[in-house]
Formats: sequence, C-alpha cells, structure tokens
Amino acid sequence: MFEAVSSGLSLLFTLEGTLYLFLGVFVGLIFGAVPGLGGTTAIALLMPLTFGMEPWLAITMVGGVMGATSFGGSVAAILLNTPGIAPNAATCFDGYPLAQQGKAGMAIGAAAAASSTGGLIGVFTLIAIIPVAKLIVLSFGPPEFFMLALLGLSAIAVSTGGAFLRGLISALFGLMLALVGYDAVSGGYRFTADIEYLYDGIPLVPALVGLFALSEMINLTVKGGTVATKEASGKISGVWSGVASVYRNWAILLRGSAIGTFVGALPGVGGTVASFLAYTATVQTAKDRETFGKGNIKGVIAPESANNAKDGGSLIPTLSFGIPGSAESAIFLGVLILHGIEPGPMLLIEEENVVISIILALTASTVLASLIGIIVARQLSMITRVNVNILVPAVVAVALVGVYALKGEFGDVVLAMVFGVIGFLMIRYGFPRITLVIALVLGELAERSYHQSIAMADGDWMIFFTREISLLLFIVTALCLALPGLRFAFGRRPFKRGKS
Repeated sequence: MFEAVSSGLSLLFTLEGTLYLFLGVFVGLIFGAVPGLGGTTAIALLMPLTFGMEPWLAITMVGGVMGATSFGGSVAAILLNTPGIAPNAATCFDGYPLAQQGKAGMAIGAAAAASSTGGLIGVFTLIAIIPVAKLIVLSFGPPEFFMLALLGLSAIAVSTGGAFLRGLISALFGLMLALVGYDAVSGGYRFTADIEYLYDGIPLVPALVGLFALSEMINLTVKGGTVATKEASGKISGVWSGVASVYRNWAILLRGSAIGTFVGALPGVGGTVASFLAYTATVQTAKDRETFGKGNIKGVIAPESANNAKDGGSLIPTLSFGIPGSAESAIFLGVLILHGIEPGPMLLIEEENVVISIILALTASTVLASLIGIIVARQLSMITRVNVNILVPAVVAVALVGVYALKGEFGDVVLAMVFGVIGFLMIRYGFPRITLVIALVLGELAERSYHQSIAMADGDWMIFFTREISLLLFIVTALCLALPGLRFAFGRRPFKRGKS
C-alpha cells in the first residue's frame, strides 16, 4: 500500500499530472456552477477526449472533475439561489439568505471548508471500508431502500417549523408530481395528459432549476434592487469566519460526512438524497430550529459536507463490483472500462495502483477546488451587488441554456419555466419549497422499493420488520417523527419553582 501511494503521488505531482488535475478542477467548477450541467455532463463530454491518454492521466482529470463539481454548484446556490447541480438544492435554503444579508463570503467560505473536509472524510472512509464494501452494499435490498426513503419523507413533518399545514400541502403536491409517468406495476402511464415528454416522469434537474433559479429571478424582478438587501450593503468579508464556523460545528460536519458516505454507497440513491437527509437531520437536532431557512450557517455546512463525502461513498460499489452508486460514477465506470480497467473484486487486488490514483485525484481536487473558492470568494460575492436588471437576464439565459444542454430537449426548458412560475407562487404565498423537493426526490424511490419488497415477500408486508437493517431504519424514522412531540412535552414548564 505504501509503495502504491508513493508511486501515485510521484505521478500526480509531475508537471503533466498537475496540469490535468487543474484542467479537471477548472472544468468541474464551471460545469458545477452552470445550472443543469454538473459532473455527469462534464465527464460524458470529456470521456472521448481521454481516448489515447495514459490511464492514470485520464483518471486524474476525471477525478478532478468529480471533486470540484459539488463546490462549483454550491457557489451558484449561495449567490443566486440557483443549485448548479441537484444535490446543491439543500444549500440554497440557508446559503442564499446569508447572501441576501451581505454574508455571501461567509457562506462560500463555509461551503469550501465543509466540501473539502467532507470530501476528505469520504475518501478516507473509502480506504478503510474497501475490505468489507461488498458486504455493506449487498445488505441493502428493496425493504431497506423503502425505509431509507421513508426516513427522508418523515423529515417533511419536522422541517417546516410553524408552517406545518402549508408544508404538508407542498409535500403532497411533490408526491403527486413524483407519480407522473410510467407505472412499472400496472404497466400504464399516470397523470401525463398524453404528453410524451412526461412518460418518463418529471426530470429532476429542470424542475429544480425552475423551482429555485427561475422563481427567484421572477421574485427579484418584481422587487427590484439587488440580491443583497440595502441593509446588508458594505464591505464584503467574512470568508475566513465562514471557514472557522465549519470547525466550530465539527459534530455537524462529521454527521453530514457520515450521511453522505453512507448514502453515496447505496446504488441509485445519489447525492441529492444525502444532502437533504443531512440538512433535515441538522434541523431536527438543532436548538435554534426556527433560524433555519433564514441564514443559519449550519444549514450550509451539513449539506455541503454530505455532498462531497458522497463521492468517496459512491466509489465503494463502483470499484468493488462494478455497480455505480450515482449517475456520475456510472459515467466514471465507462471511463475505466474505456481504458481497459475492469471494476470488481479483482481490481482491488491486482490493480491497487489504479485505486490509489483515483483516491489521490479525488483528494487533491477536493482541496484544490475549495482553495480556489476561498481565494475568489470576495470577487464572486460581488454578484450579489449587481442590479437585477442586469443580473436576471444573464442568470435566466445561462440556466435555460444549461437545462437544454443536459439532454437537448426543448421540453426541459418548458418544464423549467413552468416550475419557475410554481416556485414564484410558492414564495409569494408562503409555501415552503423544501418539502416539495424532498417528496419529489424520494417519492419514486419509495414507491418502487415498496412494490419490489411486497413482490419479494409474496404480499407479506412484515418483510419490513423481519430484516435487521430495515427494522433499524424504521425505529430511527419513528424517533424522528416523535422528536418534535417529545421536545414539546419535556420543554413545557407549567409552573415555576417558588410560584403558585
């Protein structure tokens, strides 16, 4: 192992290796910051260009993209309420309010530190867990996936603060949208209005771009002025205080990283689920829950640490036996195969140098992207001072071009605009968007896993309680739902001592 690490470092820090790493990080930051693109698109576009390259150089460049995309997306989420990639949507909830308060530098600094540290934790977890990776991944079946989705959905009940009824309405609307499209059980199409575009369901990226980016641009146009309020005008600073806040809240950082690594290792779940689970877990356990959604720095640290940690987690099933943990790692799998590298148990034994190269590239790119973010944070923060008459047309154009570039379908552009109007109406009438997003993300996973579980058990729903991990997740879900009530019950003090 020591020889492999030494060899990998000597290759990475050659002039050629460093240049390809910088190229990957640069591409990752750009594609992460442009709404609708993301790492999957970046790697897919770069894959043909790696043909003929040395395998370690291709891995270095692609690893640079994977490590930088998440942070690139967080910059757009914080400054413009526009998630560059879907997992950054959770960062919008507190990152953008901080930007409105003139604390964009602080938010970017926190995102950079949380991203790099979370990425490092995810990578080191990957190293530690590789010997038992197969057992962990194979222990999750449909019942466990259903309970995991149920755990995420249960967060809806406790993430809306005082707007419980409106949050519940938003969540039900999100579940309805999650049911649009092909029904694998009945074999028919639901709620599509005979529109062929909707046969595969509501695409997540255009929906998120519309719900956050376009809706916020409409709202800014109505209000006028700038993103940052007049009260928040003044010198842009706070980058290093944002970095320091991450390590002051080390428990949130570790929990978010653990959630990201764990969820990232589950095939097909992805970083969006990881980010929202980390965010809602932080809200539920915080003493100042009423400040979330209004600019609480903890609401940036939790999802950003989970977002980058999931990269290391997603490589566990990818490298161990060729099962991609996310769309991004699925494209990365294609890069490995293109260069004659076959993922699987033998890869960990016979191609240790390849595994070490991947780990080193991810580690270096995560740190490098965050350093670049910290250095240019003050300059980036100036975007919040730009008048909306200039800012809105530019953001809308970039967002819609990014959405269209994702698959080349004009329907994605139309859908993004529809969700932009829906998001604007939700802002104006006080309906929380977080519950809609959680339900939209997890609804399809919950439905599919439920039907698979029932089919496995020949109709016996007790399968959810006879499997250890599934039962454990159910208990955690029940505690999650009971937590607000327990807080209320034990927090009440009808009488003060010494008074009648």
